[in-house]
Amino acid sequence: MSNHFIPEIGPAVDLSIKEAKQRLKLCGKAGLFRHAVSNEFGGLGDSFEKLCGDHELLGRATRDPGLILAANAHIWGIVFPLIRFGSDSQKRELLPRLVSGELIGGHAITEPQAGSDTQAMQASAVATADGYLLNGCKRYITNTPIADVLVVYAKYEGKISAFLVRHDDPGVNFSEGPVVQGCATATMGDVIMSDCRIPSDRLLGKACSGNIMIHLALELERAFIFSGIAGVMQWQLDEVVRFARTRQVKGAPLSDNQAISHRIAEMKLRLDTVRMWVAKCADHSDRRKRITVESAATKWYASEAFLSSCLDAVQILGTKGLEDEHAVLVQDAMAGRLFSGSTEIQKNIIAAMLGMGN
Repeated sequence: MSNHFIPEIGPAVDLSIKEAKQRLKLCGKAGLFRHAVSNEFGGLGDSFEKLCGDHELLGRATRDPGLILAANAHIWGIVFPLIRFGSDSQKRELLPRLVSGELIGGHAITEPQAGSDTQAMQASAVATADGYLLNGCKRYITNTPIADVLVVYAKYEGKISAFLVRHDDPGVNFSEGPVVQGCATATMGDVIMSDCRIPSDRLLGKACSGNIMIHLALELERAFIFSGIAGVMQWQLDEVVRFARTRQVKGAPLSDNQAISHRIAEMKLRLDTVRMWVAKCADHSDRRKRITVESAATKWYASEAFLSSCLDAVQILGTKGLEDEHAVLVQDAMAGRLFSGSTEIQKNIIAAMLGMGN
């Protein structure tokens, strides 16, 4: 990934819709979306390991979990499904523009009454003479206000299918949603479909195969989001160590206080453990192995570890930790326990893979 984008993006707390879209476009310009995409479609054709390295660089440079969330929604929400399930014409039409950042996308799964329980999905699709008619509402969809195209999941003939829906299709509205406190720089919104008409070539993959697409996309998203978060955690650790070494208390550096140094040691251990889980997911993915358990474990551990380290950072920094971006990161870390499936959902996945639960 090109390093020239770092000062252009930089950290941010509050952004306009236009600014949020421009930051994602800069990520595309820097090559962040090119990993695991073949050269034929503008990608690098390289490894998940290299993807993780670039994502960590992004996190360390911007310390912005919202941007990391938005970038990963773009990559795993639409770029990956197109690579894996798209037709040749869909790939040729969309992938080069998504990889370059010319187009911004994501995926629309969550509904007002259906989150992790995808079988409760109410959005519907019916076949027409020349395509499909979609109805329903999606809620809390990352990138919606800035998206050009989304992978929208809806029930078709009683089972979930995936459709490519553009922001200017008749009968659809990509709108801004409720303001949320965590990861605020990731724009979220609603997808409202009222007799939205799309042509037949917008079906992604086979009809009624949307459930496997959701599971595969979320497996990757929930693991590799935390490669970027590891970069944020590294910046956070560096800041706390610098503060503890230079802050004088009763004539001695704060780092001489064992209670403080032990907290910092725990932050270091959490960071390295997050890296190890992400690296395991990358290694499995590069060898084309499923990461159902590994990604759930990564999401569970890393989200809790990030929150614990954010709270430790604020505690060590004292009032200073409440007046700068460290306080914002606490809110971002709280959101991290929820996006791409809550901590409880990850525990359910692991238990189910061990033959327990429903």
